[in-house]
Amino acid sequence: QVQLVESGGGLVQPGGSLRLSCAVSGSIFSINAMGWYRQAPGKQRELVASIARGGSTNYADSVKGRFTISRDNAKNTVYLQMSSLKPEDTAVYYCNAGGTVRNSDNAPVPFNSWGQGTQVTVSS
Repeated sequence: QVQLVESGGGLVQPGGSLRLSCAVSGSIFSINAMGWYRQAPGKQRELVASIARGGSTNYADSVKGRFTISRDNAKNTVYLQMSSLKPEDTAVYYCNAGGTVRNSDNAPVPFNSWGQGTQVTVSS
């Protein structure tokens, strides 16, 4: 079983900053891509940012220059530093990770898992 636990959401004023964290636990063999998605009320879930194991990153145009994704491979953790937040950034933010996990026979099998989501509200 793989678990993703997010933290760091909350209420912030426009122009403020928040840092989200997502820790992956379980019988992890390796984690490849990690990413953050968000879903606002009435809208589809969308990719915010992703990061490969080697560190290459990808951002949605709407957050470029304001958000920074990073990861600590030793801690199986991914972060999202959000700055210059806008009301339109308000959404539930979800962590996603994919890789391989050891099964009961200790063999590596692929996984792709989601966190439970953390609410980010940007409002004055």
